[in-house]
Amino acid sequence: MFHVKHEGKAGLAGVWQGSGRGLAPTLRRLGRGEGALCAGWPALAAIALLAACSSPDEIADKAGLAATPAADAAATPAAPPSPAAGAVAFTDNESKGSGDNAAKRDFAYSWPAEVAAVPELVTQFTAERDKLLADQKAEWQDALKEFGDSDCVACVNRDLQKTWEVVADLPGYLSLSQAFYEYSGGAHGNSGSGGLVWDRTAKQALTPEDLFASEKAMQDALGTRFCKLLKAERRKRLGADVGEDSVFPCPPIKDLTVLLGSAGKTGFDRIGLIADPYVAGSYAEGQYEITIPVTAEVLSAVKPRYRDAFAKGE
Repeated sequence: MFHVKHEGKAGLAGVWQGSGRGLAPTLRRLGRGEGALCAGWPALAAIALLAACSSPDEIADKAGLAATPAADAAATPAAPPSPAAGAVAFTDNESKGSGDNAAKRDFAYSWPAEVAAVPELVTQFTAERDKLLADQKAEWQDALKEFGDSDCVACVNRDLQKTWEVVADLPGYLSLSQAFYEYSGGAHGNSGSGGLVWDRTAKQALTPEDLFASEKAMQDALGTRFCKLLKAERRKRLGADVGEDSVFPCPPIKDLTVLLGSAGKTGFDRIGLIADPYVAGSYAEGQYEITIPVTAEVLSAVKPRYRDAFAKGE
């Protein structure tokens, strides 16, 4: 059931088409409940713990968030193709040794039936999946050579999972989100998110940001409301007003994952903004998800050739 989400409420339940949820449940599943986005995370005890984690830029690079630049020519939207028979869920796991000291490598990459109906996306995602798997296998073998005879189980355990899901399935566009989780040793794994928009007419993968006029236009249209809602969500989560946080000030829109959602299913009428761990708060705070409806101000920030793909939200 699709639930309409209003500006005064945080979360992506209203952005996520047909599921009534945001990325957090997916990331909890990817992280196997061992830390990534679980409500019971311990607070970070020392700065040294941060050294065990990748930076948000590294996560974004590994997650493959970059997409093909937008085409200049406008075209009439094509009708969406019928979904293929089913979703694709690929896994490739290995284990060496037995008992508590076994070295394990887990890998999973999945996409929904709507993606399976787009051959170009299947080709793109398959290539990315194969590269991620090959890189993980090579890195795991290096870890086994270096730490295989030690008692450091964390040094030889690896886990990488990426899940694509539908945000909005419109006549001219397919909006997707991706949740990414990786454990490569250290205190805990790293999680990330991203968005992609498939232009059915141009047969081109875009980032959601490609549909907007500029980084500044997005910041002007979304920044103030995002910071207001984020502050309220942090207060609710932490149980106190964080005030002017010098360590984690409100991040600019360019540092967030942007998702394009639709309640009316005729045009993009809401914007999902995700701050991954470390972007708007500590790792212990987890991921923040904020939904903002499309307004006249937001529409003014959209490139003219894409404005017909948007509609005002509630």
